[in-house]
Amino acid sequence: MSERSVSKQKQQKRWYTVLAPEQFGREELGKTPADEPEQVLDRTIETTLGDLRNNASENNTKLTFQVNDLGSDTAYTEFVQHELTRDYVRSLVRRGSSKIEAFVTVLTTDDYRVQIQPVALTTKSADESQEKAIRRTMIDMVEETAVDHTFEDLIDSVVEGRLSSAIYNEAKTIYPLRRVEIQKARLEAHPEEVAAEEETSVAVDEEDVAVDE
Repeated sequence: MSERSVSKQKQQKRWYTVLAPEQFGREELGKTPADEPEQVLDRTIETTLGDLRNNASENNTKLTFQVNDLGSDTAYTEFVQHELTRDYVRSLVRRGSSKIEAFVTVLTTDDYRVQIQPVALTTKSADESQEKAIRRTMIDMVEETAVDHTFEDLIDSVVEGRLSSAIYNEAKTIYPLRRVEIQKARLEAHPEEVAAEEETSVAVDEEDVAVDE
């Protein structure tokens, strides 16, 4: 390929400024090039909460966004995932204490399906029944929060630490806790995907119904 052709290809590329969702202040996440606008859609961008807020103390929280809309030279994103770094989670674990995890899949009031993974760290080693009770409390509180919140509000409660604080205050009555964190929250399905799955499920159920002749 000639230098002229290479230069022409570079000139044809358009650069898009990638912005965080409105709930994250439309902060700039970076720039991405593409020959065609369609190539930008669905691209994922990783950053940290610390970078978004210019606060290094929050660099232990990773955020993933995905491009879902385009302007003339702007790429808009939606939230996909919130996750604590492995090093940070590892630093929370202490010898002689318990690490209690839960995996909860919930549906928000606006029909987004989200998986949330809370983790509780005790001050000392808890017994099996106490761990089970703490896990049950974490699951119940995540489910109760989702029932009353939209997707955006639920993610805000995760990112701002309100959900983990609520779990901590409730679960510490079972056994002394040192910390509760939401180690991961991930968007699993949009409302239209959830609706399509439900329609498919209903159709299958109807086929399974025996008809007496």
